[in-house]
Amino acid sequence: MSAPVPDPPAPTRTPRNLAELFIAFSHLTLLGVGGVLPFAQRILVEERRWLRADEFVDMLSLGQVLPGPNLINVAVMVGQQFFGWRGALAALAGILAAPLAIILVIAMAYADLARAPLATRALQGMSSIVAGLVIAMALKLAPSLRRRRGAWIWAALAFIGVGLLHIDLLWVLALLGPLAVAQAWRRMREPT
Repeated sequence: MSAPVPDPPAPTRTPRNLAELFIAFSHLTLLGVGGVLPFAQRILVEERRWLRADEFVDMLSLGQVLPGPNLINVAVMVGQQFFGWRGALAALAGILAAPLAIILVIAMAYADLARAPLATRALQGMSSIVAGLVIAMALKLAPSLRRRRGAWIWAALAFIGVGLLHIDLLWVLALLGPLAVAQAWRRMREPT
């Protein structure tokens, strides 16, 4: 029989103010193209220590089932956790400000470069890099799910549905999402 896994340590820091929250998320969005979640995990959990790994996994899980981009959902949740609605707005503004400015410039330049073979190959190479970053983040976060055996079952069912049976992701989410939420809700209501 194995010893129980101890709870992860609490975060040791919190953002000092709204400006720090805004700057952190602005910096975060400038680190990657299309695959910023691995950087978010590293910065929020490991470097700044604003969140524990299990808190990040919970926020990311919720952010994936909510409408909108995952990182925006995570940013809003992190901001709200520390500063309420003002923090949510500051984190959201941090996530959106720099990319909005950059995308406007890129959109104007892309009109001329869209058909260039070098640009096409560069974008294809980026997609492989982003996939690798997402896989690396998943492997890094897997230990935080160690105590949650049910999570592995839901992940396996989702993989089978989407990856092996080629069922549309929305149908898999529509079926598995409510069942997983119901199971989690039932477990939360059980006396310990």
